[in-house]
Formats: sequence, structure tokens, C-alpha cells
Amino acid sequence: MAKYRYVYTTFWNDPRVVEEMTAEDKYFFLYLLTNESTTQIGIYQITKKQIAFDMGYSMESAGALLQRFRDHHKIIKYNEETREIAIKNWGKYNLNRGGKPILDCVKSELKEVKDTSLIQWVGEGISNDSVRIVYESYYDTSYDTSENKESSNDAGSYDTSTIRGQKEKEKEKENKKEKEKREDSQSSVSPSQIDNPFLQIKTFFDSTIRISNFTDHKKMDKLLEFYPDHLLIIEAIKLTADQGKSNIEYVEGILRNWALEKGINTYEDWLAKGAQQHASNTGSTSKSTSQVPSIIGRRSSLD
Repeated sequence: MAKYRYVYTTFWNDPRVVEEMTAEDKYFFLYLLTNESTTQIGIYQITKKQIAFDMGYSMESAGALLQRFRDHHKIIKYNEETREIAIKNWGKYNLNRGGKPILDCVKSELKEVKDTSLIQWVGEGISNDSVRIVYESYYDTSYDTSENKESSNDAGSYDTSTIRGQKEKEKEKENKKEKEKREDSQSSVSPSQIDNPFLQIKTFFDSTIRISNFTDHKKMDKLLEFYPDHLLIIEAIKLTADQGKSNIEYVEGILRNWALEKGINTYEDWLAKGAQQHASNTGSTSKSTSQVPSIIGRRSSLD
């Protein structure tokens, strides 16, 4: 493994970096390109725990960043089972030269890749013919060992048209999977999110206000330390969205105001305060009890 990695100065002028990435995104991207686990081939094994340790963040924040770069920026792939990450266009900047030493290093590292679909994904962005051919030999082999065993046994080897057809099929499958993931994330909350307060907060913030960044994730962690009842934080996010605000500091201000001025420190306190205020407005305690859902909807009454 080399002791250094190339980071071109044009990184800072790349339109996607300039227009689409936050400061935290740029920091994370540079980490993915230069951390100690990186390899010559742009595919390497690394755990979320290691990422969190290296960058000084929680595992939840590390996982959220990986998901953002995979689903939003679409410049990495991460296999949760093998813990392997692949970086799109790695070969464009790091494998633009051939030669025996480079090819020998590439071959030795490709042999260690467990998820061979990542080899094809990275290989498609390599412009150097000699290096790309090495990549192709490995992701052709991956088809032999997976769903195309029968065709490989019959033919013995792949002709050009067969390989092209298989590439297209594989791309269609990947696009379908990505589309299903996006639809699932938009339409429902996964079991892991139900059991993870941080992910519930992040997912709700992303869907109602804006896509959160790494700084937001750190502040969400802090909010959970001071307000362990994540449902109360979600209600503060709702009120923030209703008032047209978009920063996590506003959410924090709402929670602090509720705690200091209204004695609201838990979601149960929030519900009780809403019912109490409704009762004082209507003069009927029994009526307020039967209409708690409508009171919850009037979040501005607790402002």
C-alpha cells in the first residue's frame, strides 16, 4: 500500500464539490480518498466504527455520511456485509498510468476484493486501457461464479456482445435496487430507524426541513444528551419547519424555551401542556381529553 494518495488541486473547482457539497461533505470526501485503509484500486475494506474513530464522530453520524454519499451524491458504494467501499472515478485520477509495477499492484489488490460487483463499478471509469482490461478480467470472472454459471460452462468464455449485455443487465438491476431504496426511505421508516432515536431525528429533519450535514449530526447527538426523549425533539423540528426556519440551532432554542419557561422536558410533558392549554381555551377538560390529536397539531400554541 502506498504511503500517499493523489488529490488534484482541481478538486476544489469541481462543480459538484463547489455547488453540492457542504464543508463536512468535503472533509469526509477527502478522508475517503486519503485514509490509511485506501488501496491502489479504489476499493477497500473499512468499518463504520473505524470511520467514526478516525473522524471523531459517532457511529450513527458515520453511517449517515456513508448513506448520503451513496444515495445523494452517488459517488461511493458500500457493502454492509463485506464492509467494502468503492469510490466512483477513482481510476480517472489514480490509475491514469500503466506499467508493470502498477498492473502487478492492481492485480494483487483485486484478488482480495470480496464483492466483485464493486470492481466493475470502479472499472467503468478507468480511461487507461491496460488497467481497465485487468479490471474487466476480474469482473468477468465474477459473473462465472455467480448467476451466469450455466452460460460460462456452455461457452467457456465470454464474447464481447455477451459481456456488454451482462453489463447492461447488471446496471438495470442496480438502478432498480437504488430506486426501491429511495422509495422505501420516503414511504416508510425501517425497523432500524424505529429502534434508533438518532436516525429517527435525522430522517424527520431531512424530510421536513432539508438534508442534514455533519455539523447537524453532531448537534443532534448533543440534543439527545440533554433531551433523551427523541419524540420531544421531533416535535421541536415540526415547529421549526412550521415557522419556516432551517437550522438546528432554532430547534435547540425551542427545546430550551420549552424547558425553562414551560417546564416541558419530555414528550409526555408536551402532550400534557397541550391538553392543559386547550382546556383553558375551551373551558372544558373532558372535551380537551377527547381532542388531544387536534391539540398536537397546533404546535404553535406551545411556542
